[in-house]
Parts: sequence; structure tokens; C-alpha cells
Amino acid sequence: MPFNIVHGDITKMETDAIVNAANNGLQMGGGVCGAIFAAAGAEALQQECDAFGGCDTGDAVITNGYALPAKYVIHAVGPVWHGGEAGEEALLRSCYEKSLALAKTHDCQSVAFPLISAGIFGYPREEAMRVASEAITAFLAENDMTVYLVLFDRPSA
Repeated sequence: MPFNIVHGDITKMETDAIVNAANNGLQMGGGVCGAIFAAAGAEALQQECDAFGGCDTGDAVITNGYALPAKYVIHAVGPVWHGGEAGEEALLRSCYEKSLALAKTHDCQSVAFPLISAGIFGYPREEAMRVASEAITAFLAENDMTVYLVLFDRPSA
């Protein structure tokens, strides 16, 4: 039940699934979302995402990985930061829990996450890291899976 925090490009992770920091419309966006769509093959991935008709904040859906090294992409919709008083923590925790549950039901032995909501959604990085670590650790206490938290950049000092 290893939990590893690594720096790198999530689109290069050789795991059973990678997680996309998605938007409610499951549309190709910027940042990690845009990179995942581009690496997977944007047209095919977008077509599969469109079939879902969207995804609620705090929830997740799973698609094929297409040209990625990962077999699956789990699209998790994190909350936009509104100061911490709008239920953001519970919604963010739910993203990790629902993503891990999808990975488990699809027999994934390994999954790689970005730091959900910490980019353009404005979630404070340290708080996002705490929520991610707590949710992943709780899951691994009862499940056998290798989980990576992939940080694209190091915070500046």
C-alpha cells in the first residue's frame, strides 16, 4: 500500500490509471487537463467524455486512456476555492475517494493523481496537499494499491 509523492509529468506515469483535474463539463481545459487530453488524443477522449454529459463537483468518472501509458483516465471535478467556507474540503476529499473507488472497481493496481484544485481553481497548495494525503492514506489503510501524487512543479521559495 505505498503512497509516493513525486515531481514529474502525470501524462508519462506508467500506472493503471491517471486522474485528470477535470471541469464540470468534462471539456478539454488548460493545465493538467489540457496536457492529459493532448497526450491521450484529444478527439477520442473528448468524444468519450461528452457521452457522460458532465460531472458534479466532488464526483468522478472513468474513461479509456487512449494514447497514454495508463489504461484509464479518471476525471475528478474538484471545487473552486471560495475561502474555505463553502464546503470545499469535503468536495475535494470526495474527489480522491470517488477516484480511488473507481480505480478499485476497475481492478487498478496503481493510480497517479495531480494535486486537484490547486491550480486554476485556486485551492491553497498546502491545504490541497493535506486533504489529498489524508484521503489517500485512509484509503490505503484498507486497500492494496500503489498511489502517486504527481506534482508538476516545485513551489518557489
